Amino acid sequence: MMVKNRRAWGAVAVAAAVVAASGALALTAGGGAASAATTAGCGKAPTLTTGTRTIQSSGQNRSYILNIPSNYSNTRAYRLIFAFHWLNGTANDVASTSWPYYGLQPLSNSSTIFVAPQGIDNGWANTNGRDLTLVDDLTRLIEGDLCVDTTQLYALGWSYGGAMSYAVACARPTVFRAVAVLSGANLSSCSPGTQPVAYFGIHGIHDSVLNISNGRSLRDTFVRNNGCTAQSPREPTQGSLTHITTTYSGCRAGYPVQWAAFDGDHTPSPVDGSTSTTTSRTWTSGEIWKFFSQFTSITPTPSSSSPSVTGSPTASPTGSPTGSPTVSPTVSPTGSPTGSPTAGPPGACTATYHEVNHWPGGFQGEVTVANNGSGTLNGWTARLTLASGQAISSLWNGVNTGTTGSITVRNASYNGTLGAGASTIFGFTATGSSSAAPTNMGCSSGP
Repeated sequence: MMVKNRRAWGAVAVAAAVVAASGALALTAGGGAASAATTAGCGKAPTLTTGTRTIQSSGQNRSYILNIPSNYSNTRAYRLIFAFHWLNGTANDVASTSWPYYGLQPLSNSSTIFVAPQGIDNGWANTNGRDLTLVDDLTRLIEGDLCVDTTQLYALGWSYGGAMSYAVACARPTVFRAVAVLSGANLSSCSPGTQPVAYFGIHGIHDSVLNISNGRSLRDTFVRNNGCTAQSPREPTQGSLTHITTTYSGCRAGYPVQWAAFDGDHTPSPVDGSTSTTTSRTWTSGEIWKFFSQFTSITPTPSSSSPSVTGSPTASPTGSPTGSPTVSPTVSPTGSPTGSPTAGPPGACTATYHEVNHWPGGFQGEVTVANNGSGTLNGWTARLTLASGQAISSLWNGVNTGTTGSITVRNASYNGTLGAGASTIFGFTATGSSSAAPTNMGCSSGP
């Protein structure tokens, strides 16, 4: 049930992701996503407690350590973070008071439920998918007893634990919002590994156990899946004792890819300026927490029939959305679009605008380009004029010229050919008020 609900959330993620990526705003949605944000455990007196517990999974007795905030309230929806141990490590190692949950638990400010599963033979071979089944079973158990925000599930781990986090990203992209992989490799499978997940990879440039080429390969899976612009990020030189963090450009809004290469060996806790690996001084905990906590809750309400943003930001946005969505040109966000449609003049090629979403200081729109003629349209160019104070910050499924005033948008490489009666959609996010719809809508065939 919860997986189905989160997949409904995934359908509105195109409209919501720009909000989640750029500021702490509350988003509302209705219809199928009405129960996506909270779990059956909300409002219940919990039976689960902090400590080591066991669960039956795939016919085996599996153990895990659960950490519930001491001030837990069943009326508040919490993040849920899975933290996987390394080869020959244990759940006890991950939950250790010296560096609990890779240092994230002290940073969470009682906002997060943590779980550290124990791998069979102290590893994550994921034979016949048994470790992914354990993740599913634990998710179901925890969500059924505790109040969890289903749009706020995360996973991280180092070495073999990083491999397991990568497997989770590949196999459960509609369940987990983001993962962090420290010095990982593809050791626990990646199936199907074709959908986007926010991804943060960290790896040492002279890792003697799992060469950095492994980490680059995992990273590049989600560079592709998330529609990011391919690049070769700068990495530190050996002997520099530094790290370099790169945020990829061009990614789908809400699906960033971040890569941190450090001058070091196989460790989860490198320290800049030192060859030591001290958990109290490492930068990895803070960087991972910052990456995870940028994603805000999507809080649905059944009283709304279409996505709309309510309230004002609880924190100032930190800039423009992370890249541009690469949504299939025939897919549009669920729910009825808000605002009145604005159409261009009749003809073989028409352009029709809808406002999809809005929030204080910005909005999201989409334009449907339709071939109303009897022949095939080989290439199209749409035109629109934005009102004063409006500026496009990201655009997908098209190539725009200009970001303010009069703008032209040409088809992308994959959606320029439209048969008779066919249509495609390009979308954009913009700063400024959404009260004035674009004017002078038009469309012509050809580039």
